[in-house]
Amino acid sequence: MSTMKAIVCEEPNRFAMKETDIPAPGAGEALIRIRRVGICGTDLHAYKGNQPFFAYPRILGHELAAEVVRTGEGAAGLAPGDAVTVMPYLACGSCIACRSGKSNCCSSMSVLGVHQDGGMREYMAVPAKHLLKASDLTLDQLATVECLAIGAHAVRRAAIRPGEYALVIGAGPIGLGVMKFAKLAGAKVIAMDINAERLRYCSEWVPADYTVNALDDPASQLEAITEGDYPTVVLDATGNAKSMEGALSYAAHGGRIVYVGLVKSHIAFSDPEFHKRELTLLASRNALREDFEQVIEAIRGGNVDTDAFITHRSPFSGMIGQFETWLRPDTGVIKAMVEL
Repeated sequence: MSTMKAIVCEEPNRFAMKETDIPAPGAGEALIRIRRVGICGTDLHAYKGNQPFFAYPRILGHELAAEVVRTGEGAAGLAPGDAVTVMPYLACGSCIACRSGKSNCCSSMSVLGVHQDGGMREYMAVPAKHLLKASDLTLDQLATVECLAIGAHAVRRAAIRPGEYALVIGAGPIGLGVMKFAKLAGAKVIAMDINAERLRYCSEWVPADYTVNALDDPASQLEAITEGDYPTVVLDATGNAKSMEGALSYAAHGGRIVYVGLVKSHIAFSDPEFHKRELTLLASRNALREDFEQVIEAIRGGNVDTDAFITHRSPFSGMIGQFETWLRPDTGVIKAMVEL
């Protein structure tokens, strides 16, 4: 077989199933057979035309589980049949960020499924150094690693200390990953969202220590939970400008704000409030290899229930017809998974 099927996002709100050639792995690359594709907020935003730094047509998909088919010259450490997850952030290796060990924010970053074609296809060639082997994990588990690594990285950025209150705003898949790794870091986790069903899920899956409905006077609730101190770290995973602007009002004096979600907008906030509290404002982008390794170890150790995280499934052949339903909160979707 020399051709394969790929699902292409031709333009906003339109997918097409295409036939294309199976690539050959180049030097330092491995040809992988895609087995699972997790659907991410980035994919949803790209489909709706709301994703920054994005051009069409594009093959989406960067939360991947795969099997190695064959390797190119110099692709050491991999063998056919190896089960792998993909670190989809292709960095230059030479810019100031890369030289500082921060390849997650490389100045010429290219992310699979965003800046170049991703994994919504049967096969793809990937640099071998971007594949992490974990044959003891299931395909479903491997496909959740990238999503959860975003949360693990945000918690690393926040430098969470055991016992401090960590408010996580937004109970989507990224926010849930932030909550989980904040909890594993020893924080007292406060989950905030506007969806009561999601908040119940946070209580069970993370489990969050407290839940706050953002529609019900959240400041008073946070004041009561923290005995007037407010959370010392606030992580916003909403990708909503209004929420991100409001996040600063929930932070303790001397606290930290971490923007995990990305919004295609300008953000504004009160400088007197920012200065009065001497807040630290951080962005968290992508993840590093050590974040992926931390997630793999957490899953391996039974600390992350990926079965309950994956709520919706579709075969590759039926994905186009299912995708629109995953945009609707009323379907109860947490993580949708495409199976190949």
